[in-house]
Amino acid sequence: MGGKNDPRDDPRYGRGTPQDRGTRITRTISQATAAAGSFPMILLAVGLVVIWLIGGLFVHGGYTSTAYQLPVSTVSSIVTFVMVFVIQSSQNRDSRALQTKIDAIASVLAVMAREQGLSDHEYLLTRLAGLEEAPEHEIDREQELVRKSVEEVAQNGE
Repeated sequence: MGGKNDPRDDPRYGRGTPQDRGTRITRTISQATAAAGSFPMILLAVGLVVIWLIGGLFVHGGYTSTAYQLPVSTVSSIVTFVMVFVIQSSQNRDSRALQTKIDAIASVLAVMAREQGLSDHEYLLTRLAGLEEAPEHEIDREQELVRKSVEEVAQNGE
């Protein structure tokens, strides 16, 4: 975007409503994830299991019949396989969006702290942006530093 003082980067002058940034595929994945976890879908799944259980009473060989178990096993395996990727994709997008929002909030708080002359702990607000991309040991180290800093602030009232 623009320079340091560009009004488009100032949260006070942003749009009142967020723009739709989704593509057809991301909207479809989000809708599938929402539908899969909805109460009607849970009822449908329970209903299908009940129907399958009742149907087993009327099939020759009952539940021990391979022909009766195979379709349910195949369908459940396929649905599980697909849903793992759909849910993971949705979680990844949600996590990245949430992290971006947190980074933006930290950036605004750092500006506010600087304008109020409270820049002693400003580095805590800005240096952690993008930490989710770091190796696990670095995240652990930063987490420990932040916890120590919070304890110091709580003890000293600063």
